[in-house]
Amino acid sequence: MRDGGSVGSSTDAHDRSTGVFDELVHLAEHALNIPPPARSRWHRAGVSRRTERVLELLSAGLVAVLMVGWTWTIVDAATVHPDGPGATRAMVASSIASMDAPNAAYLTDASLAALSGELHGASGKLRARIVPAGSALEADSLPEGAELRAQEPSSEQSTSAPTAGIWRLAIAVGSAIKPITDFNLISLRPSSEKRNRRVGLYYIGNWPGETGRVSVPKRAPADRYRPPSGFIEVTRENADTKVSEHFRLRDFLTHDQANVWPKFLVLEMRNVDKLELVLADLQQRGVNVSGVRVMSGFRTPQYNKGGGNTGGRAGLSRHMYGDAADIFIDSNGDGVMDDLNHDGRSTIADARVVSAAVDRVEAAHPELIGGAGVYPAEAGHGPFIHIDTRGYRARWIGSGGGS
Repeated sequence: MRDGGSVGSSTDAHDRSTGVFDELVHLAEHALNIPPPARSRWHRAGVSRRTERVLELLSAGLVAVLMVGWTWTIVDAATVHPDGPGATRAMVASSIASMDAPNAAYLTDASLAALSGELHGASGKLRARIVPAGSALEADSLPEGAELRAQEPSSEQSTSAPTAGIWRLAIAVGSAIKPITDFNLISLRPSSEKRNRRVGLYYIGNWPGETGRVSVPKRAPADRYRPPSGFIEVTRENADTKVSEHFRLRDFLTHDQANVWPKFLVLEMRNVDKLELVLADLQQRGVNVSGVRVMSGFRTPQYNKGGGNTGGRAGLSRHMYGDAADIFIDSNGDGVMDDLNHDGRSTIADARVVSAAVDRVEAAHPELIGGAGVYPAEAGHGPFIHIDTRGYRARWIGSGGGS
């Protein structure tokens, strides 16, 4: 019996040790059981396989919708009429599809700056463009797809062929319009509206050549002595319209018929540009030009012949053609030319200071070549200078009312 009891005890001990060993082995295997790495960012985030599948389907659907929508936009843009409400969208789509598409589709400040350089003249100080009524608006520096438009000051309506009047100027790309600030578009009344030497109630007279042949200087470009094709209509309301930094429409009006409105004006912007260049040259040399005054601008033919002091007036005066002005600098406000040469007096020598500036401007801008005549003080006015753009060089010392 003892032998049987020993055997049973040994067997039980063996079974217990085996169970403990098996448990240790199981624990070791569990500790060493490293899970496989996550197969995607969804698993790393703790998303189940089912949720991962749903998210992948939604992402694929969103991409498909975007591709279909973008394709439709490009196809639709290609079929839009250039003047229709979708024209801007068409240009944007085109610019994305083509590396050569114009940047002006976005009306960038760069395109406005390029156009600004063309509009503001050699001086950079012009504030108006003058065009015949009904003519198309053009500019060499406009980017492809853009055009100039005219807007009435009190309306957002625009046109590419404005009728006579004062307009705002704007750049248009499709249906998008961006006004050009501090700039005026002046559309002329046609000269065919002149009847019996008048336009409306305003008496103008006839230009040399309207009623017979006229002999012009051989050096002069022929077009400089043709009667004007149109007139600027100046009213009490628009007389202060700026044509440049220093000049307004009223500065160039003929000094007659004070109570007759509207008045009519001929003005060549090339001479306004030249005047601004002369003032800039003087200013660079320390002259205060803020008080520049136009003593005589445009003269109607009837006024040039018999109005005011006619002394010194030429039968083919450039004043009748709108490209001449008699000016003086009066920044101290005493009514006469300032002492520009600092000799303590206001004399013709001060007008010569301005004439020297004219010489420098014409050397730099031969396309603006013309006349410059200096005049001494006489009864009723101080010294002044006549400046024009007749197309050939002329210099003189005069007296009376100017050439």
